[in-house]
Amino acid sequence: MKNKKKSLFGMSLLSVGVVYGDIGTSPLYAFKAAFHGQHSLVVNQANVLGVLSLIFWMFVLVVSTKYLLLVTRVNNNGEGGILTLSSLAMQQTHGMMKKCILTLGMLATGFFFGEAIITPAMSVLSAVEGVEVVTKKLSPYIMPIALTMILLLFAIQSYGTEKIGKLFSPIMVLWFLTIALLGVRSIADNPIVFNAVNPKFAVEFIFNHKLFTIYTLSVVVLAVTGVEALYADMGHFGIEPIKMAWFTLIMPSLVLNYYGQGALILTDSSNISNPFFLLAPKSLMLPLVILSTVATVIASQAVISSMFSITRQAINYGYLPPVRVLHTSHNEIGQIYVPIANFFLFISVVIVILIFQHSNNLAAAYGIAVTLTMMVTSILFSLVAMNKWKWSQPIVVQVMILMLCIDLPLFLSTTLKIENGGWLPIVIGLCVFSLMWLWKDEKSKLVSKAKMSHSAEAVAYSLERKFTSRVKGTAVYLSREEGYVPQSLLNNIQHNKVLHERVVFLTCIYDEKPRIHPMKRVKVKQISPTFWSVTAYYGYKEEPDIESALYSCYLSKLYFHLDETVFFVSSERIKIKEINVLHDAKARMFVFLSKNALRTSEKLKIPKDHLVELGVQLEI
Repeated sequence: MKNKKKSLFGMSLLSVGVVYGDIGTSPLYAFKAAFHGQHSLVVNQANVLGVLSLIFWMFVLVVSTKYLLLVTRVNNNGEGGILTLSSLAMQQTHGMMKKCILTLGMLATGFFFGEAIITPAMSVLSAVEGVEVVTKKLSPYIMPIALTMILLLFAIQSYGTEKIGKLFSPIMVLWFLTIALLGVRSIADNPIVFNAVNPKFAVEFIFNHKLFTIYTLSVVVLAVTGVEALYADMGHFGIEPIKMAWFTLIMPSLVLNYYGQGALILTDSSNISNPFFLLAPKSLMLPLVILSTVATVIASQAVISSMFSITRQAINYGYLPPVRVLHTSHNEIGQIYVPIANFFLFISVVIVILIFQHSNNLAAAYGIAVTLTMMVTSILFSLVAMNKWKWSQPIVVQVMILMLCIDLPLFLSTTLKIENGGWLPIVIGLCVFSLMWLWKDEKSKLVSKAKMSHSAEAVAYSLERKFTSRVKGTAVYLSREEGYVPQSLLNNIQHNKVLHERVVFLTCIYDEKPRIHPMKRVKVKQISPTFWSVTAYYGYKEEPDIESALYSCYLSKLYFHLDETVFFVSSERIKIKEINVLHDAKARMFVFLSKNALRTSEKLKIPKDHLVELGVQLEI
């Protein structure tokens, strides 16, 4: 029992550095944003206590109740995330409902990409802007410093986070303890802010400001940005350590700091210019700026790592074209690096910083992607509860209404900022969604064409009778669809007129589970005396390795000698069948993506000296 508690404590500390980086750095800008800008509030006791009460109950209702107590119950062998949620929601559904769930899941994934672009820009800018509090002379250097930090951040991604990851948790623990102490120091001068724990101040604020409350909610939601990381990263640590970290360190530290900022501006309203950094005495401002910058880099690192993971999941689900995925750790399978995703994310972040210039401007763009994802999460959670857990329909409806009563006002509040920058994550999200939908739709059409080809059994018996003389060795043909003959076999026979002693049709299928047990890796079926069908299963968090899959066939008495095995892969040449403008544009984009995607042989790690690629022309 003692070792279990020790393990829980250790995992809780580790989760601080990875899971809570984004939400943990929100005090840098969230509270200040409510009293800045076109629809800013007047600094008085009622408004300050109202905003603080809204933030506190946002933590209670959204983070603690919705995500930690409810949504995290939906997991796939401990793995979470929006793609996992949509995959589970699609189970036991068919037709239009399944297509709607798929659409929602891909939309939420697209908006996650939008959030992943804005988070590093927002976090790093808000931290570096703290130098203005130290001295105004450094103001012209804010942009160069921020861009340099972003450049360094993305430059180190290829080295992986295995080594620097060990520094994350101690630094973030120091960060949370620091912001908590700064908050306590300020609260001691004006303890009236503790009254904001009472929900009546939030309710009174809403009644007093009526529709104007919607503007305040648009910045209050910034306090919970990063909440999706609680769900997405639960597979790395388990939900219990994440809960323990939140309730014992993260939430108390955040509440104390926000309340400290409130106490500070109640004492002197001019402190609203930068209440977070003004919490510290002048002698400690520079160290606080440095610590804040490091903390925001860690927060950005967490978002970038999550983006790499969700990119791999999307590829394995067939939502994105395959690209190179590099493993940066021998010990942790979750630590990966996706070069092309890193490059595009870096370019996008730099463009966002150059366009928006200041964190106050970015605050308008931040939030809408988060609230959209939160709404989708509520809907998909309700579907899982009804279809998978068999909750009664009235209970499911009540739970969904309660969730949407929080999510919908937050979403509507962020839509008010579309003109001032909120359009950015929407555009990014829709672009990524369109890309995923196009790729999945066109690939499914190619799979449908594969199903129209000859049955594997019929072809096997026909070829055995036709070819009495066979070439020595084993030929493995990669098949797009289980049970059907790949075009590469037919082309090989047509042009080379040879058939190997043993022929294996190999199909790779990605399961809805994160990982597949090695004993269940392959399914072997003998079609005829010399023809076999092998199906290799992989989880959405796994990378295929054909050589190891073939060794797994030993359990089914099918033995391979690599020196005597040749792999045949179709090298597809896609021809566009011109129909109309929309079809032609989609087809050209698909061709472009296909040409730049990772080759099948590279994705499956087929040994190059045993590989034969045969050209196959397809028309779309």
